Amino acid sequence: MEAVMDNMTARGTEAVPDEVVEGVEFLPARERWDQTSYAVASFLARYRDLTLRAYRQDMLACLRWCAERQLAPLQAQRPHLELYLRWMESRGLAPATSGRRFGTVAGFYKYAVLDGNAAVNPTLAVTRPRIAWEGQRRTVLHPLEYAALLTAARHDGPQSHALVALLGMLGLRVSEARGANITDLHYDSGYELLTIMGKGHKPAQIPLPVPVLRAIHEATSERKAGPILLNRAGARMTPASAAGRLRRLTRTIGLEHPISPHSLRRTFCTAGLVSGVPLRDMQYAMRHSDSRTTLRYDMSRANLDRHAAHPVAAYLAGMAVG
Repeated sequence: MEAVMDNMTARGTEAVPDEVVEGVEFLPARERWDQTSYAVASFLARYRDLTLRAYRQDMLACLRWCAERQLAPLQAQRPHLELYLRWMESRGLAPATSGRRFGTVAGFYKYAVLDGNAAVNPTLAVTRPRIAWEGQRRTVLHPLEYAALLTAARHDGPQSHALVALLGMLGLRVSEARGANITDLHYDSGYELLTIMGKGHKPAQIPLPVPVLRAIHEATSERKAGPILLNRAGARMTPASAAGRLRRLTRTIGLEHPISPHSLRRTFCTAGLVSGVPLRDMQYAMRHSDSRTTLRYDMSRANLDRHAAHPVAAYLAGMAVG
């Protein structure tokens, strides 16, 4: 177990060597590491970027818990993982956080079985946290709040304007927006398009509405190549820079609740569904493989104006005689 922890912590937040994550020299890894290290590396090698970073941290937390109890992770049984969940609850973690961390661990055991590193998946019958939609603290902007944010961004400068437009009007992830280059812009079939590299290194072509296209043209000015979004130093905008700009803009408009770049993606989905975009079209725009994921982004389900009682009552009242 100590060898596993050494492998996981030797490079700070780096859970496995880069060449393994990228799939290079994959086979020799089994000769160099013990079985648990190899199983963890094999699981993490499926992911990239922000997902990989989050899963590294989730796995590290579980491995530390196992190490403190002298439990070999690949020998864990269902009661051990029930106790791990209860331990996270006792530490005051929110149900959503505990559920997300346990979901990573469940994925690890799933692939450990598939790879022949574990005989059974001990997470299959574990009672996971139930997270009510009403209890999720997810921020979404009201259309008027987003309009105020967009106006403040326009006054702040072209880069802020383009950032808020790309996130809120296209629903891009911050990694997709900051990774977009000027050379990714092109014209096809009557549309100005932006080609992005989405989650899981899946490319996608996004049509650019006129307000977004104008914001991009202002941000790129006379430049012919390089990133669309730049930070104040003239380099590619970083996630921290994007989040910092949004925090400053929210203070400018007096918004009391803090927002993150992902809040604008959530706003994009919610606004689309409220405005009548069909779920299937919204799923395609969000690039979700499952419509249930898209529904989790809909933060307007408690909107009383949309409650089914209104049209049903109107329909039934119209049937009344006398």
